[in-house]
Amino acid sequence: MTRVPDDPAYPLVAASAGTVDELDGMLVECRACPRLVAWREAVAAAPRASFRGEEYWARPVPGLGDPHAQVLVVGLAPAAHGGNRTGRMFTGDKSGDFLIASLHRAGYASQPTSVRADDGLVLTGLRLTAPVHCAPPDNAPTPDERRTCAPWLTRELRLIQPSVVVALGGFAWQAMLATLGEQGWQVPRPRPRFAHGAEAPLTGPDGQALTLLGSFHVSQQNTFTGRLTPQMLDDVFRRARELSAP
Repeated sequence: MTRVPDDPAYPLVAASAGTVDELDGMLVECRACPRLVAWREAVAAAPRASFRGEEYWARPVPGLGDPHAQVLVVGLAPAAHGGNRTGRMFTGDKSGDFLIASLHRAGYASQPTSVRADDGLVLTGLRLTAPVHCAPPDNAPTPDERRTCAPWLTRELRLIQPSVVVALGGFAWQAMLATLGEQGWQVPRPRPRFAHGAEAPLTGPDGQALTLLGSFHVSQQNTFTGRLTPQMLDDVFRRARELSAP
């Protein structure tokens, strides 16, 4: 059966993608979650005053970075006036500023800023993605929306085969454990608990190894209050580099 972008089963086409570029091309057409489609387009129709006159992306936001990355960073979902506006993950908002500056210090990013999709940013050895690829109301995807979007993350993991995944926040941590469990990875019971700096070594169905690292999310709720400092995030990416070294 041919699946169309507004079919709830459309994300299942992800399994047929042979490359990361092909996967991203399929993903940006998706309209499988009516609430998210309505929200992302409503935000674009009523932009903030500071962005008035800009044309918003208002579509699913694909992953960003090295298609052969050893380190995959998993967030939550695009920001309404960040990735949903610029069309690029962690671009055009304070969360992106904080994250990309840390990646630059760690040697993963070519520059310390991520302002717009054509600003020349290059990520090497690392890729950014999310369990949900559309901006959700109140930054809160529903469990059903996470499950509907899951095939994109599943295929991305299989195509990239990272050795380290950095989960930004508890939502990303739980989404990763669920996705890996569905792929046949050996996820301990009880599941490893999320914490900043937490590490969970996991083994895949064919014996492959992956370490899940936890970090507080780079949201302003954490960075403006000092719950997450630049040094704390730098320490996580320093550890990611150590674990992913040949």
